Amino acid sequence: MKHVLTLLAVAGVLAVSNQALAYDGQNCKEPGNCWEAKPGYPEKIAGSKYDPKHDPAEVSKQEQAIKAIDARNAKRIANAKATGTFVFDVK
Repeated sequence: MKHVLTLLAVAGVLAVSNQALAYDGQNCKEPGNCWEAKPGYPEKIAGSKYDPKHDPAEVSKQEQAIKAIDARNAKRIANAKATGTFVFDVK
């Protein structure tokens, strides 16, 4: 009975180790560039199931929001330089 359990344990370890050896993510093209795609990941992403299909209108909203943030921050910094105190709500 001990031999059967030992044999099953060894077989389980070998099965897990073979799966781990299949993909380890450590094949480096150059030092510091060790990314590699998982098996089955397409070479071309556009048109595949991994394509994020970003909506240009949504991307534009984010860009406009960031520009508004930068404009508000510029007003806050200009006010702080002029008055010597930082005020969050500058209109």
